[in-house]
Amino acid sequence: MAKGGNVRVTITLECTSCTQDSVDKKSPGISRYTTRKNRRNTPIRLELNKFCPYCYKHTIHGEIKK
Repeated sequence: MAKGGNVRVTITLECTSCTQDSVDKKSPGISRYTTRKNRRNTPIRLELNKFCPYCYKHTIHGEIKK
């Protein structure tokens, strides 16, 4: 029998390079992706290597709070 509850949650991944540069207003925007993760398997914050269209390269995108 499967247990009830919301194990899978939708999270937002944000570019770490753009958020550091946004203080200096060097980048035109911040790259964000949405994905789903299993809370039981990955209780820590998720970091994935994704393409950022504002930096024009692959950068680390970290999980942010909503």
